Amino acid sequence: MQRALKLAALLSVLMSAQIVIAADEGGARPGSGDKKKIVFIAGTPSHGYGDHEHRAGCLLLAKCLREGLPNVETVVHSNGWPKDAKIFDGADAIVVFSSGGGGNVMLPHLDQIDKLMKQGIGLACLHFTVEIPKGRAGDLLKDWIGGYFETYWSVNPTWTAKFTKFPDHPIARGVKPFTVSDEWYYHMRFVDHMQGVTPILSAVPPESTRQGPDGPYSGNPAVRARKGMAEHVAWARVRPDGGRGFGFTGVHFHWNWANRDFRTVVLNGIAWIAKIDVPQGGVPSQNPTLEELEANQDKPQPANFDRQRIEKMIEQWK
Repeated sequence: MQRALKLAALLSVLMSAQIVIAADEGGARPGSGDKKKIVFIAGTPSHGYGDHEHRAGCLLLAKCLREGLPNVETVVHSNGWPKDAKIFDGADAIVVFSSGGGGNVMLPHLDQIDKLMKQGIGLACLHFTVEIPKGRAGDLLKDWIGGYFETYWSVNPTWTAKFTKFPDHPIARGVKPFTVSDEWYYHMRFVDHMQGVTPILSAVPPESTRQGPDGPYSGNPAVRARKGMAEHVAWARVRPDGGRGFGFTGVHFHWNWANRDFRTVVLNGIAWIAKIDVPQGGVPSQNPTLEELEANQDKPQPANFDRQRIEKMIEQWK
C-alpha cells in the first residue's frame, strides 16, 4: 500500500513538472478560467553573444510577468513560429521577438495572425521584429501595432537615448527618466494621422545618426530633414476593433534588461496589450543578476567577454 502511494505521489510530481516545462517551452497548458495567457514567440538564433537574444529575452520577460502579476500564464515557444496553432488557444496576447525584414518569423503566417488579431488578441513586437517588408506585410503590421520599420524610410543607428517625459498612459506607469544606449530604430512608418497611436518613449537622437548616406537602413532625405526633432522608439496602439498593439525598437543588447525602467516599459506594454490592469507603480520585477542574464543564451560566451564592463553597467542601474 505504501509503495503504491509513493508511486502515485511520484507520478503527480512528474506530471506537474511536465506542465511547467510545457508552459515555458512551447506546449500550452489547459485553460485556467480568468487567467491571462501570454504567448511568446522567440525567433531562431541570430547575432553574436549578448545580442538579439530572442529565447533568453522571452524567458526572462515571461518569468518577470509570472512573478509580478497575479493570474498570468506564459508560454514561450523557441526557434521560430509554432507548427501547432493550438498554442494560441485562449491567448490574450502574443509577443514576438525575432529577426526581421525578409526573415521575419511572422511573414509566412500573416493570414493566421490576422485572424488572431481580429479576435482582439494583443500583439507586441520587439526590436528587429518591427521590420517587415513594405506592401501587404507592412500594412498589416502597421494596422496591428500602429507602425513598423520600413526600409529606405526608417533607420537603425546605435545611440544613447535620454527619456525624460512620458505620456499619461498605463504603459508609462512607474517609469522614471532613464538613459540607455541601444540600437534604437526610429522614423517608423506609422498609421495615418497616428490614429489610435500613443508614443511611449521619445527622444532626440544625435544629429550624427541622421547623416548616413541614402540606403535601406542608413538614411534618407526625410530623416535628415527632421533635425532636432524627437523620434518615437516605443508606442502603443488601440485598434478600431479594440485590440491592442505595442512596438518597442530597443533591446539589441540583452544586458539592457537589467535597467529597471527599460524593463518596466516592456513588461507594462505586454500586460497592457493583454488587457491587464497595469499597477500604478508598473509591473514589479526583480533586477536580474548577470548570471541570470547569461542564462539561456544561444551562443557560448566568448573568451574575450568583458564581464567587468557589464557588471559595472548593471551596478550603475541599481
